[in-house]
Amino acid sequence: MENIGRLWLVGAGPGNPDLLTLKAARLIGEADVVVHDGLVGDGVLAMARPGAELISVEKKRDRHSVPQQEINALLVRLVRAGKLVVRLKGGDPFVFGRGGEELEAARAAGISCEVVPGVSAGLGCAAEAGLPLTHRALASAVSFVAGTCQGLREQDWRGLAGPGRTLVVYMGVTTAGMIADKLMADGVSPDMPVAVLERGTLPGARAIRTLLAGLGDVVAREAVRSPAVLVVGRVAGLAEAEDVLVGTAARAFEEAGAW
Repeated sequence: MENIGRLWLVGAGPGNPDLLTLKAARLIGEADVVVHDGLVGDGVLAMARPGAELISVEKKRDRHSVPQQEINALLVRLVRAGKLVVRLKGGDPFVFGRGGEELEAARAAGISCEVVPGVSAGLGCAAEAGLPLTHRALASAVSFVAGTCQGLREQDWRGLAGPGRTLVVYMGVTTAGMIADKLMADGVSPDMPVAVLERGTLPGARAIRTLLAGLGDVVAREAVRSPAVLVVGRVAGLAEAEDVLVGTAARAFEEAGAW
């Protein structure tokens, strides 16, 4: 008789182990195998039990070390071998984490799979910077989008940013200038505040605030690196952040007079 194990899709949060849910921490400590993303920090991986197998399936922009189909097949194979498997994903499994694809693969294979939510990067990084994504006087709607080149080409962002709204952009560092141009072309004011939250909740975290008009220049000048999220909206003016204004952003700030 085939010995069937179990699969859990677990959100590791934005990096700080203190932000794991109790259930996530327990499952990491019980798993036979932890299949993890590159963004999962060492502090989280250190919670695995002695003898547990740790398998990295890190993905990088423009270079996927392990194709998604191979990851799906790996998870199914491990569970069918009787293993208790934690698929550990940065942030939340269902927020730009491809958790939906892995859940579909498990269901198709008849594998038992449970999803354990995690603190998504947009929420965790904003909280650390003291940036409320909603605010009764400033924003009553929040949108989460992917800022990859493919996302920019295929997605209609009209109406997602502007007065009364907050836009949180994942994976938007390398396309920051294009994102700013796209939003301004859709009518978002050049003086809209933007917070750039780099390595949120991790050592070396940095929060920068600028205006939409100068977003691309600031990201380049400050050498911002992933992981980072961009928060576009009036709520960004409330963040505890370093103000960086160059070029068109500086001129737009002078004209606006305040955040």
